[in-house]
Amino acid sequence: MAKPTDPPVVLIKWYDFTKWLLDRVDGFPKNQRFIFGQRLTDHALDILELLVEAAYSRRKSDLLATANRKIEMLRWLLRLAQERNLLSGKQYEFSCRGVTECGRMVGGWWKQSSSKESVGDAPPQTSV
Repeated sequence: MAKPTDPPVVLIKWYDFTKWLLDRVDGFPKNQRFIFGQRLTDHALDILELLVEAAYSRRKSDLLATANRKIEMLRWLLRLAQERNLLSGKQYEFSCRGVTECGRMVGGWWKQSSSKESVGDAPPQTSV
C-alpha cells in the first residue's frame, strides 16, 4: 500500500524511462548527440521536473497540462530518432510503450486534478 508521502507511480516510471533514454542518447553519433540528442534529453528532463513539481504542489492542473504537451512533443522526437536510425526498432517500440503508459497516467492525473481544482474553486452553494 502506498503511503501518502510516496511519490506517484508515474513519477517513478518516468524517472526510469528518462534514465533509459539518457543511456540511448549517449550512444548516438557525436554530431547527432549534441543536436538531436540534446532535444530528446531536454524534453525528458523537463517532464521529470514537471512531474516532481506536480507531486508536491497543490495546483497540479497547469503543471500536468504542460507535462502532457511535452510528452506529445517527445513522442514525435522519438519517432524522428527512429526514422533517422538513431534508435533501433526494438528501442523505438520500448520507448513508445513507456511514453504511452506514462502519457495515459499523466492524462488521468491531470483529469483528476482538474476536476478537484474546479470543485475547490467553485463558490459555495447557499440555500435560500
